Amino acid sequence: MELWFTEKQTATHGITSKISKTLHSEQTEFQKLDMIETDQFGTMLVLDGMVMTTDVDEFVYHEMVTHVPLFTHPNPKKVLVVGGGDGGAIREVLKHPSVEKAVLVEIDGKVIEYSKQYLPNIAGKLDDPRVEVQVDDGFMHIHNHKNEYDVIMVDSTEPVGPAAKLFEKGFYQGIYDALTEEGIFVAQSDNPWFHGDLIKKVFADVQDIFPVTRLYTCNIPTYPSGMWTFTLGSKKHDPVEVDITKIPELDTKYYTPELHRAAFVLPKFVKDLTEKK
Repeated sequence: MELWFTEKQTATHGITSKISKTLHSEQTEFQKLDMIETDQFGTMLVLDGMVMTTDVDEFVYHEMVTHVPLFTHPNPKKVLVVGGGDGGAIREVLKHPSVEKAVLVEIDGKVIEYSKQYLPNIAGKLDDPRVEVQVDDGFMHIHNHKNEYDVIMVDSTEPVGPAAKLFEKGFYQGIYDALTEEGIFVAQSDNPWFHGDLIKKVFADVQDIFPVTRLYTCNIPTYPSGMWTFTLGSKKHDPVEVDITKIPELDTKYYTPELHRAAFVLPKFVKDLTEKK
């Protein structure tokens, strides 16, 4: 008998993947956590029925959520990742030699625990001496740390359950206050095919707070529609004005200096989501 996992992305659409085995399944304090082995994408982390990351395509998301803001900032030293308990964003952050400290605040310690066990290629840098891991509420952490971080990345699930408040305007204001004078933040903001209204709201909220607000995209096959967006807010530095000739080569599979600039070239239906009416 064949077993298949299906993520219902809307009431009428989903993606499906053949499963070879279930590695772990648990109802944590915050969400349903599943680690499954798939034929196409290797080990897959699923939270509340939604694909979070996989062995095969994880590098796209993790490289794009980190290197774009980090190469936009002139000298990032202290970085915060909210969510991201799988450790992929932290792994990429540590590729930047200027970073002296990277703080991970993940509300669900079970995500960290089982990512270390089943996704070692992603979570392998969580024990690095430059990393501080806190099992805590990222929303509260932001509001308790003022003028502290050079770059903040919100690596959250979709706006349901414990992540819902990470999409509120008050959270973005808290991020602004937690950033230093040249601070930059980025948040994943879902896909434009199914959640255009969410992108429009997030972008407008961030634009009300940050002098520089940009939307950029990448392609992640296991995420809804493949096309994924990130919303970036910056106090001073514009990511599209970065001199890409000065971006050093990193050990990446998706991100390149040329792509840094190209990611901000939006299809018209996506660009329209950023226009004030």
